Amino acid sequence: MLSYRFAVALAVDALGSGLLRPFLLLYGLSVLHLSAAFAGLALTVGLLAGLAGIPLLGRWIDAGGRRAPMAATMFIRVAGIGVLLLGRGMPGFLVAALLLGAGNQALPAAQAALVTALVDGPADRALATARTIRNAGLGLGALVAAAAADSLRVLAAVNGMGYLLAGVLVLSLPRLRLTAAPVAAGGSAGLGPLAWANLPYALCFGVLEVALPVLLVTRMHASPAWSAALFAGNTVLVVAVQVLLVVRLRRLPRRTVLAAAGVVLAASYVGFWAAGPVGPAAVALVAVPYTLGEILYAGTGTALVAAAAPPGALGRALARWQLSTGIGNAAAPAVLTALLSIGPGLLWGLLAGTTLAAAAAVRRWAPAV
Repeated sequence: MLSYRFAVALAVDALGSGLLRPFLLLYGLSVLHLSAAFAGLALTVGLLAGLAGIPLLGRWIDAGGRRAPMAATMFIRVAGIGVLLLGRGMPGFLVAALLLGAGNQALPAAQAALVTALVDGPADRALATARTIRNAGLGLGALVAAAAADSLRVLAAVNGMGYLLAGVLVLSLPRLRLTAAPVAAGGSAGLGPLAWANLPYALCFGVLEVALPVLLVTRMHASPAWSAALFAGNTVLVVAVQVLLVVRLRRLPRRTVLAAAGVVLAASYVGFWAAGPVGPAAVALVAVPYTLGEILYAGTGTALVAAAAPPGALGRALARWQLSTGIGNAAAPAVLTALLSIGPGLLWGLLAGTTLAAAAAVRRWAPAV
């Protein structure tokens, strides 16, 4: 199980992210008085630039780093918040976006590496617990931020202090004695195809944050409250069942569960397509199997990579996985909105088809662990 200090660090970090993440663009617009086009471009550039540091992070982890890389992702974001508060105009916001993007992109791989070092044996349950804590913290932080949306500078300052406290807590963990585990049969050979197959899977996060809100507001003319309700429902469901579901399915090969996640996600995309003409309530209903598919994907993918990575190469394996996830996340807003502008049928049809193809690739080539 996760140590108490690490669980608190995860919760504080996630709470801080939830406080500012939904309002970072608004901060640029209302506090720094930037144009929407520049602020949005700066955030995208920050996320894309953050991917450049992932290979270096992987090598750092393989050199024995566990606490320090995780703490570094937090301290980098402290620096980003500092620049955000002290900077002025476009240059300050761009530098802040670069630092925050680098920290956010590096966090998943650094967190997974540290979690696997903190537990004995398979890390599936611990990884699922860490994600559950993070989801709960993000949701709570967003609620607090919504109640204090008029105090963006205060939110940013609290966010920075949260990252600083989380980093200190991580560094306070006892030194870890790392031992190399034997390579599972067929392990490292399938990690390359797995990273490519991950690209369509990774678009699923953009469905909730980008595609469904745009669909509901522009195509279905529904209230923005529906988007907020879907996000809240997704968070509650993830927190409630993620650990239980991951533990119950642990008796199955991880690649089987990951392939099943692709099938469930693809079916939910077809469901969203069919629900569009019916109404927002039907979309909300389909969001339940979509969330279950997301849980299966998030709960199995990283654990599969960690279990299949050769001794001494965990960092590089997690870095490849995070690169494919990060590329999918960065591309999602542009890709999903472009497809939706042509028509919902193209959006959901392509998502369903590519995710099904990825699921077949996972079932065929992913490591048998």
